[in-house]
Amino acid sequence: MTGLNIRSEIRFILNGENVALTRVAPDATLLDWLRLERSLRGTKEGCAEGDCGACTVLVGRLSGGRLVYESVNACIRFLGSLDGTHVVTVEHLRGDGEKLHPVQQAMVDFHGSQCGFCTPGFVMALYALWMRSPEPSDAAIEKALQGNLCRCTGYEAIVRAARAISSYGKAAKDPLATEREAVTARLAAIKDGSRIEIGAGKQRLVVPADADDLAAVLDAEPGATIVAGSTDVGLWVTKHMRDIAPAIFIGNLDGLCGISEDKGVISIGAGVTYTEAFSTLAKRIPALGPLFDRIGGDQVRNMGTIGGNIANGSPIGDTPPPLIALDARLTLRRGNKRRTIPLEDFFIAYGKQDRQPGEFVEAVHVPVPAKGTKFAVYKITKRRDEDITAALGAFLLTLAKDGTVVEVRIAYGGMAATPQRALGVEKALLGKPWTEATVETAMAEYAKDFTPLTDMRASAEYRALAAKNLLLRFFAETSGTKAPIQVSRYEAA
Repeated sequence: MTGLNIRSEIRFILNGENVALTRVAPDATLLDWLRLERSLRGTKEGCAEGDCGACTVLVGRLSGGRLVYESVNACIRFLGSLDGTHVVTVEHLRGDGEKLHPVQQAMVDFHGSQCGFCTPGFVMALYALWMRSPEPSDAAIEKALQGNLCRCTGYEAIVRAARAISSYGKAAKDPLATEREAVTARLAAIKDGSRIEIGAGKQRLVVPADADDLAAVLDAEPGATIVAGSTDVGLWVTKHMRDIAPAIFIGNLDGLCGISEDKGVISIGAGVTYTEAFSTLAKRIPALGPLFDRIGGDQVRNMGTIGGNIANGSPIGDTPPPLIALDARLTLRRGNKRRTIPLEDFFIAYGKQDRQPGEFVEAVHVPVPAKGTKFAVYKITKRRDEDITAALGAFLLTLAKDGTVVEVRIAYGGMAATPQRALGVEKALLGKPWTEATVETAMAEYAKDFTPLTDMRASAEYRALAAKNLLLRFFAETSGTKAPIQVSRYEAA
C-alpha cells in the first residue's frame, strides 16, 4: 500500500499512564508483562488458559466511535493486540478519599473473599458489570461471573455483594465514567491509521492498519499466524508452548468488525466478537442466544471471534455446526480477490481447511430461517458451565402443511475430525412424515454418518448415543410429543 505510515511501537494506556513499547515479542502476554515488567501483581495467574478469571482486567477500546470497556483474560491476551486500548487493572480502582472502591467495599462487607487469590478477578468482572448495569438482575450477575472460579467462598456471598454495589457509590461518578471523554480522545489520537511492525525476520509482529492492509501483509507473509481474539491461539502458547511467530494481530481491525443484514442474510465480519454478535443473532435467530451464553464466560466472549472459531477448524468449535445447519456461506480473501463458498466445504480434514496461502476468512453470511422453519442447537458437556464440548448438534427443519419433511439440515461438532452434516440421517427424513416411525428409521443412519472417537471429553459410545438423543429431543420439541421413542441408555464400563 503506497503512502502507508509504519510505526515500530505498540501504544496504549495502562490505568492512567501512556505506554509505548518498541520491544514486544509476538507471544508476550499481557499478564506476564503486568506482573513481571510493571510489578502490578494484583492480577493473578491461575489456569493460564482463560478459564478461572483470576487474571481478569478491563480493556477499553473504541468501537463504532464509542469507548467500550470489557472484561478479558490477561493470561491469553497478547501485548501485540493492545494498540489503541485502555488497560485497567485492579490497582486502578479507587473510591472517594481513602475509601475502597464500591465494588471492593461490597466484597468486604458481604464476605465475598476468603483466600483472596481469585478476588481481584471477581472484582474486575463485577466492575465491568456495574459500569454497564448499575442495578443488575441476578441473571446478569450470574452471567458476568461465568468466567470466574472461586474455590473457597462460594458464589452466594459474591452475588449478594454484586447486588449491593450501587449502595456504596454511583457508577456515573466512577473515573471510568467521568474520564470517558478524555480517554476517548487519547485513544483516538493513538489510532492514527498506521501499520505497526516490531521485530525482524521470524520474530516479527505486525498489526495491520485495516483489512486491506491485512491482505497486503498476508500476501507478503502467507505463513504468519493470524491472531484475532486469541482465546484459542493463546493456549497454543501458554499450554502447548507453540511458536506463533511471525504473528499478525487483527482484533478490532477496521473492515472486519461490521454486522449487516440484507435480504434475510446476516453478514458478520471475521473480527466480530461473540459479545458484539449476540444481540443481532439472538434476536434474528433466537436459538443462537442460549448457545452463545455457554461459550466460555464474558471474558472469553469479549475476546473470541466467530471468524476465528471458524478459521481454526476445531472439531469441537461451537459456531460451525449451527452455521452449517443454517446453510451459511464463507467469504475468503487473498489480496483483492474474494471467493465465497458454503461453510461446510471449508472443513476438509482435521487441521486442514480450504484456505490457500495468503488467504484469510473475511466474513460469514448467515441466512435467517424462514417463517415456520424450526431451528434448534444443543450443546453437551460434562457440566453445564463447562466450555469443553463433547458433542453439539444443530437441527433445521421445514415441514409441508401435511407434516412432510421438505427441508432438513443436521450438523454436529465433536462427532468427527471436522464439523459435518448427518447426510444419511437427512436423506432418511427428507420427503417423509415427521413422525416417531420416521425418526426411528433415520436413527439407524447415524452409524454410517459418524464414527466418533473416545477422548478426554467423552467416549465414542456416549457420543453416538448423545447424537441420537439430540435428534429425539428435537423431534419431541417440534412435534409436541411428550414421550418420544427411547434409546437404550449407555452404561459406562
